[in-house]
Amino acid sequence: MTLLEALSILILICLTFLVFHYKPQNLKSLIKRLWLPLGMIPETFTNLHRLHNTLTRTLNRSGGTFKWKGHWFANMDMLITTDPLDIHHVLSKNFSNYPKGQKYRKLFDIFGDGIINLDGHLWEIHRKTIMSLFRQPNFQSVFEAVVWNKVESGLLPVLESISKTGMEIDLQEIFQRFTFDTICKVLLDYDPQSLSLNFPYIPCEKAWVDITDGMLYRHLIPPIFWKVQRLLRMGNEKKLSDAYNAVYHFVDKCLARIQHESINMESEHVHESFGLVTSLVTEFKSQSGNFGYPPKNFVRDTIVTLLGAGRDTTSTTLSWFFYLVAKNPIVEDKIREEIQTFLEMKVDDQKNWNSKEPEILPSGHHVSQNTRIILYYYGMGRMEKIWGKDCTEFKPERWISEKGGIKHEPSSKFVAFSGGPRTCLGKDMSFTQLKIVASTIIYHYHIELVEGHPVIPSASMVLMMKHGLKVRLTKISI
Repeated sequence: MTLLEALSILILICLTFLVFHYKPQNLKSLIKRLWLPLGMIPETFTNLHRLHNTLTRTLNRSGGTFKWKGHWFANMDMLITTDPLDIHHVLSKNFSNYPKGQKYRKLFDIFGDGIINLDGHLWEIHRKTIMSLFRQPNFQSVFEAVVWNKVESGLLPVLESISKTGMEIDLQEIFQRFTFDTICKVLLDYDPQSLSLNFPYIPCEKAWVDITDGMLYRHLIPPIFWKVQRLLRMGNEKKLSDAYNAVYHFVDKCLARIQHESINMESEHVHESFGLVTSLVTEFKSQSGNFGYPPKNFVRDTIVTLLGAGRDTTSTTLSWFFYLVAKNPIVEDKIREEIQTFLEMKVDDQKNWNSKEPEILPSGHHVSQNTRIILYYYGMGRMEKIWGKDCTEFKPERWISEKGGIKHEPSSKFVAFSGGPRTCLGKDMSFTQLKIVASTIIYHYHIELVEGHPVIPSASMVLMMKHGLKVRLTKISI
């Protein structure tokens, strides 16, 4: 039993006592007083299965920003905002006033000294290091080759096999396996082949679901609770610990293989084969000057960070993309027509800080150095004051300008890739993978949603589908 469950039982016992000893007309006010020390926690857990929709409704009613009241004894209040001016203020204009801090690092401890956890000068060095690697002359072409190879050797054979049987398929799982294999190949020169006809179980690939779910849980309970759970290896923290071990074991094993093989290779061949891994320390020293040698576990933490980013974000985007396409078959037909009309060749042939003084956000909300700010992107895309009355309608044409080009929005309004100095370094990689996978599937298959299967977002740090995306595929005659 977790401490949270024990607390819930205790409260239930207290409520039962109240039911038998107090008049009904006084019961409501007494219950409110009982819940008061827990802030908005009980309401949040009650609505955890529809967390995002509940938060979005609250944000719409409050004008786009509201303060989430946590436990009074744990200093867990959070300011949740979808206001573009607030987001620009935090991510760009006053970036140096909003470091992630030690509390953030403890919540996301799996990433260690990875870039997602860092602030200040060390963050700048990490960013320059990774950016330099991604900007190597042949990186984009190598990445595209990896993606196309996985499309041909993994994605298409699996889809072909399943479509012939007429069986249901969970597209979200397909995409998670696809992106896991490609990011492993790019970072570690190793394809775990999780996307194969026999759908092998690979602990590291599955661990990320427990990690993203567990991280959200840590945000909702006092740190002392989950720290005790971690000490006792129980509840959510036991799942997180097992997931961490699976990821670390996988990455350490790959790094050991690279080190072993590099010893037996000539230096010029080492760089060609394991460029990203072997270049990390060299690049770090180059960018850091006199800063010194990389922190302990620098390579592992960097790889783990990029693995998580490379698997979850793109696979989740593809899942929701195909959900919307499947619900709007006319759009699917238009996309397929564009592919056939505008591509010069068939899809098959394409290979190729410190802040001590309070601040006032543009929305008028006061924040101090202890205020935890949540930039809520899911709710932001559903704000009428930002996107208009039709914000919840599926209208792809809203992104096309009158001249037929792409309609661009400022990063403070459309924050899918963050903004300011922390703008996502993998943005181009994501678009490359999204376009290749989406065009390949739509070119070859018609997607039909399995009737009655619930498609809802999970309560997680990444907007995965709680029950996956069950579809049936019909081969298109080309």
